[in-house]
Amino acid sequence: MSRSNKVVVPTCKAALNQMKYEIAAEFGLMSGGYAGGVQDTEFAGELGATAGAAGGQSVHWSSLSTRQAGSVGGEITRRLVSQAESVLGGYQL
Repeated sequence: MSRSNKVVVPTCKAALNQMKYEIAAEFGLMSGGYAGGVQDTEFAGELGATAGAAGGQSVHWSSLSTRQAGSVGGEITRRLVSQAESVLGGYQL
């Protein structure tokens, strides 16, 4: 079975990118260079757009370990599943 990273709902791409950066900031994985549209200045310091807590340096996504990047992806999945469950009212198949 081949894997595909095809975006099913293209209009959600910006929201998913924002969620990714917010979660990375929560985990302390500062990353700069978000070019997916208008930057949210509320998280600018946390995301490395300004002199961040890591000595004024930002960490690029390619320098993160697989474990660190995977933890961000896992948290995105947990939050999306939680949101879907709350929308469905706890309905289980």
